[in-house]
Amino acid sequence: MNHKEFESKIKRVLISEEEIHNRIREVGSQVSQAYDGKPLLLVSILKGAYVFLADFSRAVSCPHKIAFMCAKSYYENTSSAGVVNITMDLDIDISGYHVLIIEDIIDTGRTLKNVLNLLKARNPQSIKVITLLDKPERRKVELEADISLFTIPDHFVIGYGLDCAEYYRNLPYIAEYDET
Repeated sequence: MNHKEFESKIKRVLISEEEIHNRIREVGSQVSQAYDGKPLLLVSILKGAYVFLADFSRAVSCPHKIAFMCAKSYYENTSSAGVVNITMDLDIDISGYHVLIIEDIIDTGRTLKNVLNLLKARNPQSIKVITLLDKPERRKVELEADISLFTIPDHFVIGYGLDCAEYYRNLPYIAEYDET
């Protein structure tokens, strides 16, 4: 893919870089106050949430650890495969931590529901979900984030870690992908 092809699929910017960073600072401050003095673990769902996790972690001033999981449900296209596969699990015992799952987007909710069930069975002190984007129109399972930074309509989105066939993660904003 060349640069012209890359740019041609960016239909429009939905959420600017500045809007994203402002909300992250706001929520990071809330989390810092709520979890100060408590054992806090931020769990990122790879690959899409890595950009969000990096910025969010810097916005949380209280001490915390990070850990990673990889769960796939989207493959080489723009619709969910409907199958969730945990391809990389945590390498830490979470029973002594307050766990915050840091997610990029909740779409159908299948992936996150499976991850939540898996992690709840490991008896963390508490578990909550913070998602950058929430797309409730597409929900296939009963699930709500504890904190959603932005609620978006049913568009396929890219940028700020979100991809289409592994491209566009590097955009500093959230954009609608042109599926035509």
